[in-house]
Amino acid sequence: MGEALVPTLFRLVSRISSAILPGAVSNQDTEQAPQLDMEVLNCRVELTKQEKENPISDVFAVKICGSIHAPDDTHYTSLKISIMDITGGVSEATPVHARIKQWQMPAHHTSGGQDSPVFCYNAEIGKLPQQTTILSDWTTVAQLHLEWLIFPRKGKRNLQFHTSILSRESGKEIAYAKCNFTYENTEFGHIDLQENISRTKALAVPLAFAVSAADRKLHRREIDLIKNWTRSSIDLSKAPDEVMRELDRALDKTVAFFRDGNQVNVHKICKELVGIASLAQRYDILELCLYVAQADGLAAVEELAILKNLANWLEVDADRFRSMMEKILPASMHEVKDTEVILGVTSDMDKEKSRRQLNKEYIKWHSRVTNSDPQIRAQADQMLMMIADARSQYVG
Repeated sequence: MGEALVPTLFRLVSRISSAILPGAVSNQDTEQAPQLDMEVLNCRVELTKQEKENPISDVFAVKICGSIHAPDDTHYTSLKISIMDITGGVSEATPVHARIKQWQMPAHHTSGGQDSPVFCYNAEIGKLPQQTTILSDWTTVAQLHLEWLIFPRKGKRNLQFHTSILSRESGKEIAYAKCNFTYENTEFGHIDLQENISRTKALAVPLAFAVSAADRKLHRREIDLIKNWTRSSIDLSKAPDEVMRELDRALDKTVAFFRDGNQVNVHKICKELVGIASLAQRYDILELCLYVAQADGLAAVEELAILKNLANWLEVDADRFRSMMEKILPASMHEVKDTEVILGVTSDMDKEKSRRQLNKEYIKWHSRVTNSDPQIRAQADQMLMMIADARSQYVG
């Protein structure tokens, strides 16, 4: 159960996400790329740098040669370029997306009538001098900045560039060429990112339950909070009913797993999250875990210990973690007051560093002793007493 727990949740979250997100556009064209023939249009791509930009930008230089057959002389034309990732084969082709709206496919070019993130470069070419225009040499028609593009996945990608010359009058294609180019993508792609979001949500659930079960108890309020968070973090409006029932069953099995005294490798989960989740997502997970510890009104020693580890292993800012703790889980709710967690002083600090840290905390809490909210005043009084005790222990 321990090994299957996260994959099951991940599979369900992914299925729900795929049910509500538009599918990738597939290219069913199985023709081979044309050989260089000057009677038709040809294209090729080179990876180069645009040195006129500051800073210098990496670009795909799209070049064409060959013939363009227009309906008549001095015909107005435009250029359109799209890019497909065919690493998994032409039948499994997936479009490259655009980071900026300027190069995203407009609604009138999509089957669903809605704007799409699919990359679609457009530019005016102007008048062609003759009905048949022959480019005897390779001519650069576009420089596509890599910073404009989001590839489907990270790693070595086989890209297919589709270049069309369109009649500006009718919008019809009058010349077309395609070519392949292999590129090593060092960043997560848009499919990777969507999968990482699903995976992050799935990994958050066992972490939250691990906090809840740290004191060997799973309170109903904690369980309901985690279940509600899981459902609310996913758009369920278009998810199939059977998938939702399966999600509820998986959550119930997760509860049973922890109630039976089983555990998950929290450090391993955090390590994976650091690799796939944004810092904001990791703060969201930590916030969830803090609310879980708060749910029954008292944060047990074991819960505080795992929260401290989570903050460390998720690589979040220590000061921000303490601010979150002050807001969601104040010291009055701690079963045992942990000076390191609450005030940020540790035994490995020298006296001067401890003094500076305690002075910073003193200034913060002293400013709140006259607050109009009696709860804040009470919290400030309690914190000032803790700071005084900590001075004796860490500064002397």
